[in-house]
Amino acid sequence: MASITDLRQKRAALWEKTKKFLDNAKRENDMISAEDVETYEKMESEIVALGKEIDILERQAEMEKRLNSPVNTPVLETPKTNGNTKTGRASDEYKQAFWKLMKNNQLSYSVHDTLQIGTDSDGGYLVPDEYEAVLIDKLADENIMRGLTTIITSANGDKKIPVVASHGEAVWTDEGSEYTESDDEFGTVSLGAHKLSTIIKVSEELLNDSAFNLETYISSEFARRMGAAEELAFINGNGTGKPTGVLNTAEVGVTSAASNAITTDEIIDLYHSLRTPYRKNAVFMSSDSTIKAIRKLKDSNGQYLWQPGLQAGQPDTILNRPIHTSAYMPEIESGNKILLFGDLSYYWVADRQGRSFQRLNELFAKNGQVGFRVFQRLDGKLILPESVKTVQMK
Repeated sequence: MASITDLRQKRAALWEKTKKFLDNAKRENDMISAEDVETYEKMESEIVALGKEIDILERQAEMEKRLNSPVNTPVLETPKTNGNTKTGRASDEYKQAFWKLMKNNQLSYSVHDTLQIGTDSDGGYLVPDEYEAVLIDKLADENIMRGLTTIITSANGDKKIPVVASHGEAVWTDEGSEYTESDDEFGTVSLGAHKLSTIIKVSEELLNDSAFNLETYISSEFARRMGAAEELAFINGNGTGKPTGVLNTAEVGVTSAASNAITTDEIIDLYHSLRTPYRKNAVFMSSDSTIKAIRKLKDSNGQYLWQPGLQAGQPDTILNRPIHTSAYMPEIESGNKILLFGDLSYYWVADRQGRSFQRLNELFAKNGQVGFRVFQRLDGKLILPESVKTVQMK
């Protein structure tokens, strides 16, 4: 199997070949024949496929690194606790009781008493602390926004974040004159808690199969469903019963001249519409179809704007800044915000501590299935709208 480095080099070489083909195809009247368009799109689709394969291999490598890391301290001589005995939802007793209930529906008095510390108001049980970390890791793998934003956790209540609405200024003052007052004005952004839930169904036969790993299955399925719903809301959410998406708060940096195309100048204008302090950590984000259009654009020096990442972990770039792809960014259509550029660390996600599971024994019994209701509470908002700019189609 080819290594990640080999695949990156192969993709970079194919991109160079694709650029040369596109340049040659455009020589006459800057037009491309239908036959050449078909050839170009085949070459580009291979570049996209290689990029996806690289992403998968890099995620697998990161997962293996986490799985191979030591999970405990080896016992050398006499076991020592050093006062660090795990309690509450981090204890081994809670973990064992939780999974006995989830997989085997064993709710003895001892199990019931152990799980009391994790009972939620909706009749479910909060997952063990270590398993919660696994769920969050998997959510980050499935959700691009989680890796770019600021994640905070809180037990309950709204999280109020103070932000500076406007800054005071210094003024030149004549000798003996009064000082001019100029104060900063402060506002607050409130992060609440919206409920995101799903029901995972598992057959009774599968649950009774000793080879079936319920923990792994639920964490993977949880991440797939919740990660997709989170990313959609973090980008496009309207704030009603869900987080407020970055596109609903970010400022428009550029309005395109056409309703169905984007130009090099508009991307450069977007870059410079963002204030300099935000640019050092800024990233681009768009859909696959928008990146496809950008791949054909050049700067004033004849260099293509899009460049592939050549080293492991290095993203593709536009104007030397990383470009990320999301299936939930709008397509190139009139009125849509198709490309954003900004420092997404100013998009804050508030996770309520404790994701909750509940085993549903009767609801799907007639179909020979057991349900697992999973939910979490969270919110998200861009706390500084000026930190992210967008291209909006005419």
